[in-house]
Amino acid sequence: MQLYYSPDYIGAGHDFDTTRKAKWIADSLNSRPIAGAQMCTPVSATVADIERVHAHDYVTAVRTGSPLPLAESQGFEWDPDLWPMVLASNGGVLAAARAALTDGVAGSLSSGLHHAKYDRGDGFCTFNGLVITAKSLLASGEVTSVLILDLDAHCGGGTAALIADDQRILQLDVSVSLFDAYPPQLNSQLDEVSMADDYLPAVHKALAEADQSSWDLVIYNAGMDPYQGCDIGGLDGITGDILAEREQVVFDWCRQRSIPIAFVLAGGYIGADLSREGLVNLHRQTISAAVHNERMLVASGG
Repeated sequence: MQLYYSPDYIGAGHDFDTTRKAKWIADSLNSRPIAGAQMCTPVSATVADIERVHAHDYVTAVRTGSPLPLAESQGFEWDPDLWPMVLASNGGVLAAARAALTDGVAGSLSSGLHHAKYDRGDGFCTFNGLVITAKSLLASGEVTSVLILDLDAHCGGGTAALIADDQRILQLDVSVSLFDAYPPQLNSQLDEVSMADDYLPAVHKALAEADQSSWDLVIYNAGMDPYQGCDIGGLDGITGDILAEREQVVFDWCRQRSIPIAFVLAGGYIGADLSREGLVNLHRQTISAAVHNERMLVASGG
């Protein structure tokens, strides 16, 4: 399974989990490999890729740092290395999606995507690589329909706003926090969970909703911030085992329907109750489930 990462993913000077954890995970894979996960360097996204989704003035602000409040609207201090970082990270999402269309499953160690809006960043997200990827593949004719499955702790309000006019894309969003909540619309469906016992049933419900249509590709925003130990978003009672089961459910659902799936990391934050190693191990669960999925595809001849 191809897993995309570049040192540029962590190039910005702002020191925060979203700008650093890709390297923590890559380092862990070098020291403790997951058999079947092959690290690859993506081609960076282009300005045309980004401006398919985001306003020119906002893209220019991120590139140049001017005006500074707009360049820092995602919550990071701007520096010149922010621009190559977000191009590389968003290019990784696109590369993973194209690899998944060929191989059935692929991923990128990208994060910081689903809150970004048309003309500004938000919630540690600069550009929305989920929508950039979906709209790029739709524009090229590589796919005709895309399901964005968002299991970050927080609502994907940026994604909802950016796809509101495109019925070829459906967002299914199971959240445990109302940050970036959005009103109901035809192609974005939000289920906000407040009790851990309801979490996995809500995931199953979302996938049952997805069964109402056929999909050429799933883009999976695989957040680990629902975990009970996360300082930003965690819900008491959601354990690592629950999240491991969630990953198995998602990848099994895609394999059983022969739908290619590309995953990214999404949220996950260290704190008093979650160490760096613990966060890395949570994200490794997604990679392990994806590798298992690919093995099952190969075994079945899919």
